[in-house]
Amino acid sequence: MNQPKWRRAGLVVVAVTVGLWHVAFERAAAQSSKSANTPGPTAVAPTFEVDPWWPKPLPNNWVLGQTPSVFVDAQDHVWIVTRPRTLTDGDIGASLKPPTAECCVPAPPVIEFDAGGNVLQAWGGPGAGYEWPDTEHGITVDHKGNVWIGGSGSGDRHILKFTNTGKFLLQIGHKVAPPAKKTPNSNDTENLDSAANMFVNPKTNEVFVADGYGNRRVIVFDADTGKYLRHWGAYGNTPDDQASKKRPSEGPASQQFNIVHSVKMSNDGQVYAVDRYNNRLQIFTPEGKFLREAFIARRTTDSRGTASDVAFSPDPEQRFLYVADAADYKIRVLDRSSLQELSSFGRLGFYPGQWKWLHGLATDSKGNLYTSESQGNRVQKFVLKSGPGAGR
Repeated sequence: MNQPKWRRAGLVVVAVTVGLWHVAFERAAAQSSKSANTPGPTAVAPTFEVDPWWPKPLPNNWVLGQTPSVFVDAQDHVWIVTRPRTLTDGDIGASLKPPTAECCVPAPPVIEFDAGGNVLQAWGGPGAGYEWPDTEHGITVDHKGNVWIGGSGSGDRHILKFTNTGKFLLQIGHKVAPPAKKTPNSNDTENLDSAANMFVNPKTNEVFVADGYGNRRVIVFDADTGKYLRHWGAYGNTPDDQASKKRPSEGPASQQFNIVHSVKMSNDGQVYAVDRYNNRLQIFTPEGKFLREAFIARRTTDSRGTASDVAFSPDPEQRFLYVADAADYKIRVLDRSSLQELSSFGRLGFYPGQWKWLHGLATDSKGNLYTSESQGNRVQKFVLKSGPGAGR
């Protein structure tokens, strides 16, 4: 493998064509990986370089908790949802009464950054008229600028919709109050069960929900009224909560979803359901008709699975599909047309360009990648160096 050159202090190359790099300490890793049926020479995978100075230091003595989800809106503003309640007293001594240390204060659950990494605003948490989730999980911003939040906690059976500045608009589903407990019901049309994430189709104003940790389906509602519209399970079938959750590593695949962890739509109107524990992606029409699937390192048995989230390259055809592989601590680059893997990069670690439980993934209009970590407590930016949109 060729060693990359030091480009400037603090900036680390994490291109897909290089291996481990050590300069004083390890900053990032890149691993090259090709499918046995590699597409033709035109399918050259994009390369990226981590920006260790993004985002800028947080204001107000804030510190992030677990950061499970990241989203980039139409203005290339980066949104994250974080979990303040995962921080320990040792992390937030300045917020205790009386304070036990100068550092730090929990950041609010929802934070908006500009493209330069500056905090624009932050809000979120319990309030009047809605039920804030026990465990924050997913975030998306729709075509009207509204912000949607999902939760994966023990009582979370709902999603929330707010204005861009945090005014409550809509709740779909309701929490379960202790001592009552949730019971999976993947054919319930009123409530969810630990919904992982969602997106809104601007053409139809429908919200598609990855419902997800408890239930085994994609479910669709009207984004203004919350009216139930339709739902489906793996292969477009009716979901079955009694079906086995065993994960086949070869042979016939599971006929049911097993943690629908994310759902997104491509420019050509295809719905990508991220089936985390089954190590696969399934692709549907917006009506729920199954089109095709791709397995991601199918033989992996780690419980985090190899598909946590997906993102698309910014070119109109969205030629490349990026897959967050939590079990292997890497981003896999797929040719979206063939669903063949072209390359991968990343590894476990705490330096820039590495991850501790890679969880969320998004791209901006320039093709840069953003990642969030459910246990690494951070969001990172990877600058596109080659590929569609590079140099914009």
